[in-house]
Amino acid sequence: MTQVDGVAGRLRTEADEPGWEVDPDDDWGVAVIATVGRQLKLRRETVGMRAADFGEAVGYGEDMVYKIEGGKRIPRQEYLNRADEVLKAGGLIAATWEDVKKVRYPKKVRELGKLEATAVEIGVYECNIIAGLLQTPEHAQTLIEAAQPPYSPDDVQRMVAARLARKSVFERHPAPSIHFVLEEAPLRREVGGTMVWRQQLEHLLEVGRLHNVTLQVMPTNTDAHPGLDGRIELLKFPDGTAVGRSDGAFNGRPITDPKQLRILELRYGTIRAQALSPRESLAFVEQLLGET
Repeated sequence: MTQVDGVAGRLRTEADEPGWEVDPDDDWGVAVIATVGRQLKLRRETVGMRAADFGEAVGYGEDMVYKIEGGKRIPRQEYLNRADEVLKAGGLIAATWEDVKKVRYPKKVRELGKLEATAVEIGVYECNIIAGLLQTPEHAQTLIEAAQPPYSPDDVQRMVAARLARKSVFERHPAPSIHFVLEEAPLRREVGGTMVWRQQLEHLLEVGRLHNVTLQVMPTNTDAHPGLDGRIELLKFPDGTAVGRSDGAFNGRPITDPKQLRILELRYGTIRAQALSPRESLAFVEQLLGET
């Protein structure tokens, strides 16, 4: 959330920083951010403004200005809008956000997001956590902050934002068919404390009632099933192709071979058949909420 802080016109973002670090392994992202940085520097120098003065005008330090102009930081939309105003660019700088927003998240997340954005059917089995597409911001942040070695606050923000951006799949028209199977144990784990946990369960009920979403719970007191060795994800596309991945099969790598996909579909189908029905699953989540 952006807010005005201190002197008039001084902008601040959630982390008091105007952008994220650039992933050096993301060639396309590096090129885009470097180009935007050069444009900012050229515009600033053209109007004869020193970096220190510009930084003061937009509300950030001189060092951060140099990092963005040098392509080392990914500017956020608020920074670009403010820079456009200060440099009187007539919308040219603000317009660069259209390019920046395409590369602001890690490369792997962008690639997954592209697949989810075009899939007509998405199936996910998750055994250790609540699936990323179902996580609330608070729940996601708590999980990411728990990693060891810990991520920097800046990386935590970027990863949370990237995870939440994938939720646009629920707003697509026509809507894809999406089904989840979640283990009981992660649903009972009070990640982030009681309030965050309750909000997460309430969110599961809200999403699970969408007309294109099926939510199932795998109870702990059930027999062994094919998902005990890890997560499974299957995505199917309009042209009849598909891609899948399983922690416990094919070395965890994405697969597109029809024979291998049939194996994952068999495993996922068995898991769904063994889990509680969608109606029973929503009732189970409601019961968890009632126990708090």
